[in-house]
Amino acid sequence: MYKMKSVKLNKNFLELVRIMSILRSKNGCPWDRKQTHKSILPYLIEEAYELIEAINKNNINEIKEELGDLLLQVIFHSQIAKEKGKFDIDDVVKELNRKLIVRHPHVFAGKKGLTKDWHVREFWEKEKKKEKKRISILDGVPQLMPALLRARRLISKAKSVGFAWKSEEGIIKKIKEELKEVEAAIKQRKKVKIKEEIGDLFFVIVALCYFYGINPEEALQNTNKKFIKRFKKIEKFLYKGIKEKEMLDLWGKTK
Repeated sequence: MYKMKSVKLNKNFLELVRIMSILRSKNGCPWDRKQTHKSILPYLIEEAYELIEAINKNNINEIKEELGDLLLQVIFHSQIAKEKGKFDIDDVVKELNRKLIVRHPHVFAGKKGLTKDWHVREFWEKEKKKEKKRISILDGVPQLMPALLRARRLISKAKSVGFAWKSEEGIIKKIKEELKEVEAAIKQRKKVKIKEEIGDLFFVIVALCYFYGINPEEALQNTNKKFIKRFKKIEKFLYKGIKEKEMLDLWGKTK
């Protein structure tokens, strides 16, 4: 059964590669032929977020569809690179296979000592630093990641070498300190300083999220949804120019 599925998978995958090749060919699609690595970047990000939304909704059919759309982006980039004589999809898969085996020596090479998930994460971080010749453990975190997710990743990487709060009390204490610094900056009426201190406050809040295994982006998205739902209940009253106290009273009733 597995062999039959494997043959079918291989056939379907090769067909996908062939279709992409045709679309990029001289007689293919004008839009597809025109694209570059940079021009299709927005679609890569969009498809990733659509997949996240499907997973959060736990909609299996949508997850399947969005995984396909995300896979298309990988095939698309690989085809563009192939045309430039750089690499092809086979090189991409081959490198991924190598990386998975090298980074799981406890599974494929009988390495002892990696018995916990955090053991594995520490091993990964150290191996990546060595393999990519990075000076710092933080060097591999992409600068263009959304700020909340990047902050979480920086905190995660720092923890892998021992830089971490040991308790939530320590983080909460730091949040209070940062909030006081925000208030002090506001009193000084210095916008640059206010911006800096608010950034520090955000970062420590992300650290609290990480401590509890909460995705800060997801937490804020949930609050966005809650805000939209509550706002719509009082929106019609706002156009009448009500006072702040009335507005807050109405807002309190939407809970």
